[in-house]
Amino acid sequence: MNAYVGLISMLIIATLFVCVMIGVNLIFSPNRKNLSKHQTYECGIEPTPQPVGGGRFPVKYYVVAMLYIVFDIEIVFLYPWAVSFNRFAALGVFAVVEMALFIAAVFVSYIYVYRRRGLDWD
Repeated sequence: MNAYVGLISMLIIATLFVCVMIGVNLIFSPNRKNLSKHQTYECGIEPTPQPVGGGRFPVKYYVVAMLYIVFDIEIVFLYPWAVSFNRFAALGVFAVVEMALFIAAVFVSYIYVYRRRGLDWD
């Protein structure tokens, strides 16, 4: 039980800190009601009613966001390998070849997206 005293005390302190900060915000923040605060905000695009036929919605923002996630995950896989690269004997040639194939696959996908104009905002 003594091993958990630090953890439990940190959880209590964090909970108290959150409650105090929310209380301070409620007490001292200005409470000015405004029509623009209650309107929908969609990435700077003014919301318009849906056309009768359904209409098309541009998905370029979401495509770029998904591409960012894919390339970000690549960095997550690449970082531990790069940190342990100094210990080449522990990795071996197999790990270096596998990482080269992984980087090649990501590079090919980047070229594909670039040629398909997936990164253009026009």
